[in-house]
Amino acid sequence: MTTTAVRKEGPAAVAPAPTVGGHVRNYLARVRGGDLGSLPAVIGLVVLCTVFAIVRPVFFSAANFANLFTQGAAVTAIAMGLIFVLLLGEIDLSAGFASGVCATILANVATVLGHPWYVAVAAALATGMVIGLTLGILVAKVGIPSFVVTLAGFLAFQGVVLLLMEEGSNITIRDETIIAIENRWVPPLIGWVLFAVAVAGYAAAQLLRHRNRVARGLVAEPLAVVSARIAALAVVLGLAVYVLNQERSINPLISSNRGMPIVVPILAVLLVGWTFVLTRTAYGRHLYAVGGNREAARRAGINVDRIRISAFVICSTMAAVGGIIAASRDRSVDPNTGGSNVLLYAVGAAVIGGTSLFGGKGRMINAVLGGAVVAVIINGMGLLDLSSGLKYVFTGLVLLLAAGVDALSRRRSTATGTR
Repeated sequence: MTTTAVRKEGPAAVAPAPTVGGHVRNYLARVRGGDLGSLPAVIGLVVLCTVFAIVRPVFFSAANFANLFTQGAAVTAIAMGLIFVLLLGEIDLSAGFASGVCATILANVATVLGHPWYVAVAAALATGMVIGLTLGILVAKVGIPSFVVTLAGFLAFQGVVLLLMEEGSNITIRDETIIAIENRWVPPLIGWVLFAVAVAGYAAAQLLRHRNRVARGLVAEPLAVVSARIAALAVVLGLAVYVLNQERSINPLISSNRGMPIVVPILAVLLVGWTFVLTRTAYGRHLYAVGGNREAARRAGINVDRIRISAFVICSTMAAVGGIIAASRDRSVDPNTGGSNVLLYAVGAAVIGGTSLFGGKGRMINAVLGGAVVAVIINGMGLLDLSSGLKYVFTGLVLLLAAGVDALSRRRSTATGTR
């Protein structure tokens, strides 16, 4: 008679809980492998702020701190749109003057035609969508390289602005709602409420994500790391709201300037919304897939042309948002709106923040961090009373450094097999 051995089942193997030390080691390994993310932008931002604060202590005053947000808002908005195009490995050289065209439409509809602010804003956004749709079709369907198409747009849109401005006149913005975007402030109490909502929302999203990964048996970050990230955001946002709530007016009895600029929560909503699109939707996954390998994405059943067209539509629509913000800040539009260095700063913000020029790598936060770096450079050099030539040279060197870091990290990723 044969006997059958009976094996007693033991408890199921449990994966070891992640530790803070292991998480740090993994992060350092990714950095050594070339996955730098936004680290260079964060380091650069800290170094620049420290240097300018030492050389010019007024840099960290409440009034100048508020100026940083208003000075970089338009560029940041345009950079957010450029992220979508850069993720595909494309470029949009027309974004600056596209914002100028949309701002001019806004001014004409609001001031010349006398329509309400929401009609003017809708007209500006619709103009941006049409511009993006045209550029996207020429790139995706006709097959013209994006560099050529958008360079043509760069030239043509300058002419459109001049035609709309009647060859050199300017249009004053009188609508108080449009002016308020960059020139009015959220009441201090509302600022603290928005702070609490932002921190609570971020904490809920992070903790929910951690719980879901643990429940599914996936590798999750240590809870201590998640808590530290939430605490860091709370400290940074809390300090920012505290400083912005300080009185900035020379004579508070006549006019009080306290609270964060209205444009700040607007950009925050755009950041959260576009981050959700890129990280939590099928469209976002398809965008990264097309940017990583267009042919592989096509074979996987992704409508590549539609993704490419939509990226240009979003880019130009965000350029319209940037144009609206710029018009609000200046309280007018002129033939130079959207011109000069707007495009260079917007592309620089996206790249400096960590978005790759080669496609497939980038996050929406990159535009905000890069926009902050650009705003700090412009603001700090203005406080030092440097010449325009030195400002351009220094900004160009920072952009070149960011592009070099991107190229080197990409090469490192390829060499180590992490890409």
